Amino acid sequence: MNTSAVSSPVRRQKTLELAIAAILALSIASIFWSAQRYPALLKKLHAGNTLSIKGALSFDALLKVTPEMPAPERVARTATNWLWTNRFGMYFALPFGAAMMTMLAQTNRPKRFQSTAANIVCGSLAGMPVGVCTNCATPIAQSLLVSGASTRLTIAAMISSPSFNPVVVAMAFVLFPWRLAVARIVVPALLLLLLPLLVKESTAKGLGMSVEDLPDPAGERALSFAKTFLRNLLRLTLLTLPWMLLAALLGAIAVEMIPAYGTHLPVSVLGIVALAILGTLLPVPMAFDVALAWVLYRAGVPVPYVATLLCTLGVVSVYSLFALGQQLGRSVPLKLAGTVAALGTAAGLLMMLPGA
Repeated sequence: MNTSAVSSPVRRQKTLELAIAAILALSIASIFWSAQRYPALLKKLHAGNTLSIKGALSFDALLKVTPEMPAPERVARTATNWLWTNRFGMYFALPFGAAMMTMLAQTNRPKRFQSTAANIVCGSLAGMPVGVCTNCATPIAQSLLVSGASTRLTIAAMISSPSFNPVVVAMAFVLFPWRLAVARIVVPALLLLLLPLLVKESTAKGLGMSVEDLPDPAGERALSFAKTFLRNLLRLTLLTLPWMLLAALLGAIAVEMIPAYGTHLPVSVLGIVALAILGTLLPVPMAFDVALAWVLYRAGVPVPYVATLLCTLGVVSVYSLFALGQQLGRSVPLKLAGTVAALGTAAGLLMMLPGA
């Protein structure tokens, strides 16, 4: 039997669906980068010393929050403001993640390198220009993981996107003394170097929904592709939304219940450790780490405290950690969170040394 005559139409179809999914993913990314994300980041960069924030956990404040409000109302409004600030990132991350799921499901080729270093380097380079915070990078990471992508590559991209975005790095060097800006780069870089010790490479799952193998006409194939994309989008939304809502609530409780005057107390090791843990868990938007640290630095908060928050905010968050734990087990988020907090603590302690 001539198997090539049977397999050739399927291969052509898979190539077509793969191309459509790739074009869709690139189109979504291009629109997001050109219409929203990079104009917004460049605006923050050009703001320079006048950079400011309007909410406890967000750049924008859809709802006003005042100290006189009851605690439950402050928490609800802060959580709403966080969700509002992250809306553009999620508008991008969910459909982009669904397109990636659909694209990766069309091929049986390995979605990882044999080399650990290659996976981490590739993930880091791929994450740098994406321009989303660790929260909005989470749906994309979930889509890659369920499609069988390398675990280390995926997590490296999650860390790289908020930590090494060129515009955000430039903001750090524009606003802070060089030692603080360098510390902000060194901490996530060390985290990436430690990644092989923190995260095991999972086995490929490949659970993304693939387009059905249908013959011509092309209209049926296009309809099948659209249905598959929408199913993947729905699946990714259901996988993501509960953790996003939980992160908004927990983050709002943390920032509204913890007294702000604590950062103005004399510097102590205990204070640095507490801030490192808080900074590791808070789910902040893209570039909010630099903005909040700058506001505190300008207000006269001790440099060790500023350095601790600058090096821990945004690298991971309670949201990304919960989501990773759902798919990779509890040990992965615990190790990542502990390492980020430890590195942030070390950065803060180093700033206490004479001449630092």
